[in-house]
Amino acid sequence: MSTMKFCRECNNILYPKEEKDRRLLLFACRNCEHQVHTLIISIRLWRRRNLKKQQQQEVSESKCVYRNEVAHAAGERTQVLQDVASDPTLPRTKTVRCAACGHGEAVFFQATARGEEGMTLFFVCCNLTCAHRWRE
Repeated sequence: MSTMKFCRECNNILYPKEEKDRRLLLFACRNCEHQVHTLIISIRLWRRRNLKKQQQQEVSESKCVYRNEVAHAAGERTQVLQDVASDPTLPRTKTVRCAACGHGEAVFFQATARGEEGMTLFFVCCNLTCAHRWRE
């Protein structure tokens, strides 16, 4: 697979972009106007177009386009990870008690529940031997 390309002007990531009128694939910076054409046409044809020097752009070494398709089952939903209780980025509360072990601390987060459209507040017991999950 090709490597990520970065803008020579502002060092941001270059994203694939289609230039429909000229039927070209190029990499474009979303922060500035810098663009890099892929090598769809040969350098010889490129020079024949007599582009002005200020309009000439650097040419990429790759002409491949990669497409990553991730197949998901229709019933697949977001799953609670086994180790969320030890995740330091999740908020914690001491205002709830675990119904399974009585521990007084839990992490909580919002997610969509199976078959529901709205967000649901989930709790996971911080007792690592318990890790009981419940929702509000």
